Amino acid sequence: MSDNPFYRLAPFIKEFIYKNRWETLREAQVDACRVLFDTPHHLLIASGTASGKTEAAFFPALTELYERPSDSVGILYIAPLKALINDQFTRLNDLLREGNIPVWHWHGDVPQADKTKLMQNPSGVLQITPESLEGLLMNRPNAIPSLFHDLRFIIVDEVHAFMGADRGIQVLSQLARISRMAGCHPRRIGLSATLSDYASVTEWLAAGTRESVEVSAPQGGRKLRLSVEHFSFPDARDEVQAEHLERARQAYYGFIYDHTHLKKALIFTNSRTDAEEAILEMRRMAAKRGERDVFHVHHGSISAMLREETEAALRQGPGAAVAAATLTLELGIDLGELERVLQLGAPYSCASFVQRLGRSGRRGDSASEMIFVTPEEEDEEAQLPARMPWTLLRAIAVIELYVREKWVEPLNVRQLPVGLLYHQTMSILKSMGEAEPEDLKAAVLSLPSFRGIDPADYDTFMEYMVGMGHIETLEEGGLLIGLAGEKIVNNFRFLAVFKDDEEHVVYNGTEEIGSITTVPPPGYCFTLAGKLWKVEEVDNRHKAVYVKGSRGKVDTLWLGAGGDVHTRIMAKIREVLGATVLYPYLAPSAAARLERARRLAKESGLLTRSVLPAGGDSMFILPWAGSRQFRTLERLLKNNLKGRLGLRSITPMEPYYMVVAGSVDADTLEEEIMAETTAATDPLSLLSKDEAPYLGKYDEFIPHDLLRKAFSLDGLDVPGLLNVIKQWRLEN
Repeated sequence: MSDNPFYRLAPFIKEFIYKNRWETLREAQVDACRVLFDTPHHLLIASGTASGKTEAAFFPALTELYERPSDSVGILYIAPLKALINDQFTRLNDLLREGNIPVWHWHGDVPQADKTKLMQNPSGVLQITPESLEGLLMNRPNAIPSLFHDLRFIIVDEVHAFMGADRGIQVLSQLARISRMAGCHPRRIGLSATLSDYASVTEWLAAGTRESVEVSAPQGGRKLRLSVEHFSFPDARDEVQAEHLERARQAYYGFIYDHTHLKKALIFTNSRTDAEEAILEMRRMAAKRGERDVFHVHHGSISAMLREETEAALRQGPGAAVAAATLTLELGIDLGELERVLQLGAPYSCASFVQRLGRSGRRGDSASEMIFVTPEEEDEEAQLPARMPWTLLRAIAVIELYVREKWVEPLNVRQLPVGLLYHQTMSILKSMGEAEPEDLKAAVLSLPSFRGIDPADYDTFMEYMVGMGHIETLEEGGLLIGLAGEKIVNNFRFLAVFKDDEEHVVYNGTEEIGSITTVPPPGYCFTLAGKLWKVEEVDNRHKAVYVKGSRGKVDTLWLGAGGDVHTRIMAKIREVLGATVLYPYLAPSAAARLERARRLAKESGLLTRSVLPAGGDSMFILPWAGSRQFRTLERLLKNNLKGRLGLRSITPMEPYYMVVAGSVDADTLEEEIMAETTAATDPLSLLSKDEAPYLGKYDEFIPHDLLRKAFSLDGLDVPGLLNVIKQWRLEN
């Protein structure tokens, strides 16, 4: 009995387990108890969605707080989304009420009175976003010791959402600053459902600490139901073709409607615009059929109130509820018994596919069900590579890589995160008030993500900051935030390190609908929250747009950007095109379209050559490379080969193909690309002298030469391109 970790848990947790009629602890929960009760190590819990990861982390940590109450916040829970915090807050509040352990949440929507109560009595569990934690560290440095001096555990939820992104560097910096300011050494627990490369994740989780990380990665055996549909939208060059296009559109939206409107369902899209258009069409269809409107939209530009209404309808509302969403519902919010997930188009990554797939089938023995609906604008007169159904092929590649091989993209960590260097320098200086140059330098460069930065580069950076007026040097030699820096640091947007376009808030009367980045003039219409609105008034001073309901036209008010695709996915697409395998999850329309694509690829030589003649002086380049390697090849062509080979145009269709025109022939161009890539050992050689592209929000405040160095390391991938070119050589 003593070997069973259940009996080591706090009484209120055991009571919670009894009430929920759990027959046994899950594997991840047993592992977590062993590591957290019997070792000093950090812990990474990498298991599928709905596998009990949250409880695995909290049960032993809360038992520790119950048996030995902390004198400050005892558990710090960091999550990427406010919605995820709200969801976990509700779940934890019910659990902890019996244990007399308070749980607090802290983000922009939490009342100030609740935050004041925490500051007066730091205790229990604090759930927070990186942005709010940045605000605490920067603006309330004197409160950090009392808040965290007895901090025992830090739980980082959805680790994969932080790693490889600027927010991950921000979080690591924050954890190091808390330990330094509060004199605490908490254990770290990372949670994720979409990991395969454990080595890089454990290195990230332990950064700046002496303890190692143990991994709990139970292999779940959940059932999957997958299907892929394909819809072709013909090019409308005349009236007959226009009628065909309209019928195709009706069939496409009719399919989506028929497969969702009687269920609890999620429709995932790759952009806010696609989510809006899909729900607008669903509502029109419901009205035409005289059926209930059960449709919602959920993305980052929808008001918090409407997002919460959507979550409630999916989780516990009576009857059917359907929401079109972007990544805001991709992460681990528990939406209850979702019956079906539809994906319009295809995810850009296996990681995204796993997260979206895991939204359904979270209860009991029900299977995770996902239907891909892949539309294609098909034009038989288009250029050869444009006649490939790339979205359908990407859907198949993502399914095959994850389902057959359990492969998920490895997580990349920035080598030279210069934008974050600016951000953390300004944040630390703001919290210190005044600092000696060497003290500030030591405080910043000792953070885990900046230890690889050359001190001489940091000195150059600081000189630049002083020159811009972002930092001011006192006569005695101390440093302060300068006047220009105050404007940046004192803006609430400074707390976030991800790019957030300034938006106008949209009001229908006094009700907030959401926000838009592109503002139409009065009298014009747009769609938001799946409905049409007509602009009545624009208040630019207060960033507000006042609207009324409309039946007008639809406009796109966000600039959409596709995600990066990994080289492994592109290689799998090529493999799928060259194979004869029949995939059982393909609907007849998708199977027929794949067969046509395979036939065209074989007849055209698309799979046997990386550079193909395209007629006249044009050529196609199909590198079969991921987005980052594709962009590296594009730079090599534009900056190293264009002049020498007489190329007059280079048109990228990332990441699938490029169209190149010039006097050189295809064989010579292919040889020159292979030779130049082999010789390009210095990535800086691929940039023109005046070129210093931005990778992040604060890159505009970085000296030109340091910015070029950072982009050459983190924006390009010469070794990755070289591996792709080696494959070209093997095939030749």
